[in-house]
Amino acid sequence: MRLKSLEINGFKSFAKKTFLEFSNPVVAVVGPNGSGKSNVVEAIRFVLGEQSMKSMRGKLGMDLIFKGSKNLSKGSRAVVAISFDNSDKIFKLSNESGENINLNYDNISISREVYSDGLNKYILNGSEVRLKDINALLASVNIGSSGHHIISQGEADRILNASPKDRREMVEDALGLKIYQYKIKEAERKLERTNNNMKEISLLRRENAPHLNFLKKQVEKLEKAKEMKTNLLSFYREYFKKESVYLDQEKNKLSDEKNKIIAEIKDISKKISEKGGDDVVRNNPKVDELKNLESRISHIRSTKGEIERKLGRIEGMIEMEERRTQRPERTENVSIPREELESFLKESHEYLEEAIYMDVLENIAPILEKVRDILNRFSRHFAEEPNFSDGTQLGELKNTQREVMEEMQKIQEEEKKIVELVEKLKEEISHEIEAEREMEREKFTLRVQNQELNSSLNLILMKEENLSREAEALENEIKEGGALIGPEILSYKNFEAEGDFNRNSQEELRRKIERIKIKLEDAGAGGGADVLKEFEEVVERDKFLEKEMGDLVQSIESLQKLIAELREKINNEFQEGVTKINKEFHEFFSLMFGGGTGSLAIISEQKKKKDEEEDGIEYEEGSKPEQGIEINVSLPQKKVKELHALSGGERSLTSIALLFAMSQVNPPPFLVLDETDAALDESNSRKYGDMLEKLSKRSQLIVVTHNRETMSRAGVLYGVTIGADGASKLLSVKFEEATAIAN
Repeated sequence: MRLKSLEINGFKSFAKKTFLEFSNPVVAVVGPNGSGKSNVVEAIRFVLGEQSMKSMRGKLGMDLIFKGSKNLSKGSRAVVAISFDNSDKIFKLSNESGENINLNYDNISISREVYSDGLNKYILNGSEVRLKDINALLASVNIGSSGHHIISQGEADRILNASPKDRREMVEDALGLKIYQYKIKEAERKLERTNNNMKEISLLRRENAPHLNFLKKQVEKLEKAKEMKTNLLSFYREYFKKESVYLDQEKNKLSDEKNKIIAEIKDISKKISEKGGDDVVRNNPKVDELKNLESRISHIRSTKGEIERKLGRIEGMIEMEERRTQRPERTENVSIPREELESFLKESHEYLEEAIYMDVLENIAPILEKVRDILNRFSRHFAEEPNFSDGTQLGELKNTQREVMEEMQKIQEEEKKIVELVEKLKEEISHEIEAEREMEREKFTLRVQNQELNSSLNLILMKEENLSREAEALENEIKEGGALIGPEILSYKNFEAEGDFNRNSQEELRRKIERIKIKLEDAGAGGGADVLKEFEEVVERDKFLEKEMGDLVQSIESLQKLIAELREKINNEFQEGVTKINKEFHEFFSLMFGGGTGSLAIISEQKKKKDEEEDGIEYEEGSKPEQGIEINVSLPQKKVKELHALSGGERSLTSIALLFAMSQVNPPPFLVLDETDAALDESNSRKYGDMLEKLSKRSQLIVVTHNRETMSRAGVLYGVTIGADGASKLLSVKFEEATAIAN
């Protein structure tokens, strides 16, 4: 037993919860017309996922909900639940990846709910799932919402009226090949999605190709730049190493020279310092003494001049006095000696000259008094001459003259002594000056040497400054090289330079470096890391897309192979199934008709197409022929072989025999027969009943019938009636219990 129960609540005429239990191989559902017994069959279709509202005699989802009556209100939803025994774990379900989902349940419960707004819910063992999952689950046990296991009233003849292609689909469904069709459709959908993905990836790669080519060219430039950088680093190492060695050597050389010159300058400065000061004459005490003596001589000579003038005046006065004493009488004319006149003029002139050059007024007054005295003496010649009686005045003048001359002699002697001292000092000073000049010449020579050394020192300092600038320029070049090459630029320190240092070779290296730097600038070496990163990302993405493309190609091949394998499997199993069906069909056909034969034949027909212009039917050129099923029958004691020539009863028996044969080859868990025996007479009803008993050994049977013979073959009888409230009600009777009660 596979089907356990069916629960209906609010579905069509079943307003209240109604429970049907299927504990017997054959369960019959009976009742008057319009009672709702066919609604039981539609409830089974509904819960198994039927999507055709026409099959359930409705137009909208709300048509399946109880519409209400005078005594009952309208329902808001319809719920149908069906339960299966899964103790042998026959039910299977897989995910999108094809992996089986664990259905370790002894009972499988499927329910479907529909609401007034048309919303549907599918619930599997309490969890909401998709319709797709329900279909896949039921297909694993060879059942579905419709097909060979649910045969409703008026549909028994459908297989006879169907086209060969539709018959093939019915047979495939009966053989349990529908699961493979699902897999083929799913594989075809995946194949379509994969092809679309391939187109998208191909488009992405085409869009990516120009940028990738551009970046590739940029990377090639960067590779060339990298090669140039390698060469540049080689040149840099040699250049920087030789330049740094040269600068160190020059620095040490200049430092040695500078230290040597500084030592010589210190030595010469010491010698100059030992030679004494520069102003030796001014600091010599003899010079000061000489100046004092010269000052005394000047003073003595000034005094001597005063005495000489005084003596001259006295001599003039004596001479005048002598003349006067010798003059007998006074005359109008005054005779003045020439010498006296010259003395007067000379003395006056000297005093006046002295007054002229005097800067201070107080010093001029005494000189003017002296000039006045001279004028007074000179004016005596014009005054009245006294009468000398004796020579007293003349004697006084001569005494004065003698005193003045003595004084003059003393002054001359003092002057002579001082002059001798001056000459002596001058001679001594002259000797000292000569020695000093010799020393000065030596000091001058030392100063010249010192100047030359200072000039050499300044030159060295200039060289050091230039060397410092060169070292700074080298540091800047190293930094610039580091910006182009990176930290590896410092590896020049460990570089072993070969050959002697040569400035010309350095210049040649420098020119090579500059040429490579210009080429690097032209190559656009800047931003290389970003370009490389972007190129790697784009290449990685292209490789990923290429891998994806390869995976998709492999997936397409795998899907195509799977589809081919499934189709081959369907064809093989289909042919084997048709052979088995023919065997069963022959037996059932013979049982129903008391002889004769019935069989299925596989035929191929070309696909047709409609000509829109001529509104006719044409075959598609180059189309692959499609396989179909043709039914061949041969009635006993009749020559009728064509299906369209059979009577209504014969067609009904033929279709029943074929459906029963199909169900025997791949028995579904249950069969639903909705008044398929309505057209049978009493004799054929018994044959129909025999077939039911045969079928019940392999499948559960739910039979909706009015036929007494059919009812007699059921173990449980469910009666459906319409109550006073307008809703369907269910009554059940078990024949075994009824028989026991009757006996």
